[in-house]
Amino acid sequence: MSRTADLPGTLALFPLPGAVLLPRARLPLQIFEPRYLAMLDDVLKTPERLIGMIQPTRDDRLQAVGCAGRVTSFSETDDGRYMITLTGRSRFRVTEELESFTPYRRAEVDWAEFRADRGPAEADAALDREDFLGLLQRFFRNEGLSTDWDALEAAEDEIMINALSMLCPFEPEDKQALLEAPSLTERRQVLQTLIEFALLGGQGGSSGEERLQ
Repeated sequence: MSRTADLPGTLALFPLPGAVLLPRARLPLQIFEPRYLAMLDDVLKTPERLIGMIQPTRDDRLQAVGCAGRVTSFSETDDGRYMITLTGRSRFRVTEELESFTPYRRAEVDWAEFRADRGPAEADAALDREDFLGLLQRFFRNEGLSTDWDALEAAEDEIMINALSMLCPFEPEDKQALLEAPSLTERRQVLQTLIEFALLGGQGGSSGEERLQ
């Protein structure tokens, strides 16, 4: 188990298929199940305020890699739900899921291989932005998606690539591949391959009109 000065050796986990968080990205969530309300209550009492976002496998085990997010905003609704935002801190590798008296899942985690996540934002030196955005526009038309193209075109490499990796309608296994990509350039390459595959008819995405913020 690898622990750093500001990252704990154990994490509360929020297993959610199809949902991934990436370093420095933001993920809005609604918390309403009693076990996750209890988790949030416990997490807010800790100095780190970290929740480990991780995907479950098809047999309800855990994927090997997730990403910890710090609770950076939260508000309560009249019916007792919480609207929270997680800001990605670092990816982690699960070393052991813990038996626990808590209603939510917890695990020992190792941060060692993801030191770069705690550094400065990455850039993608190999990105051909014009070519990539053209491919993306064809994908969005094909999937019935819309977005603020001006904002997307102006976004820094990491913000654009990570946001698309989190929000595009890919299968959970594909989302996991995007999460585990070692660098931003490799993540963009995986993303580009998934988009090209979808355009060839290899994967269905969304149903109906959606909007990527």
